[in-house]
Amino acid sequence: MFTQVRIARSTRRLDEVLRFYRDGVGLPVLGGFEGHDGYDGVMLGLPGSDCHLELTDDGGRHAPSVPGPESLLVLYFPDASARDEVVSRLAARGHHPVPPANPYWLGKAVTVPDPDGFLVVLFAGRWQPTPAEVPARFRAGAASGFTRDP
Repeated sequence: MFTQVRIARSTRRLDEVLRFYRDGVGLPVLGGFEGHDGYDGVMLGLPGSDCHLELTDDGGRHAPSVPGPESLLVLYFPDASARDEVVSRLAARGHHPVPPANPYWLGKAVTVPDPDGFLVVLFAGRWQPTPAEVPARFRAGAASGFTRDP
């Protein structure tokens, strides 16, 4: 079994996106690099986990990642006060909430796009999975039930 998770994506606005996540959201910088085979990048910690977010700029070699309405980074805060502090900090930096594409988040969380347009969902509280919420087809050992168009 693996011991860590890194979620990585590219950006053409590394400094601006870094300021959003570091100074606005409050994620700690764990490491970074410049000029590594033409790449610059930074790793940001996701507190309370052994996961981190890596943002890289490849100097224009490849097309950057494209945001979609369901490409979400969901961050859970201990309470509304902690979440709202981040929302205020982001707003002071010009990053304002937008309506979520998925109605599930309406009234439960605040959605703010990062400088690349990727959506960050800020949720007050914990998500606690329960076995009853997992449809049978998603459980280990079940046939997936997913089909792919030819």
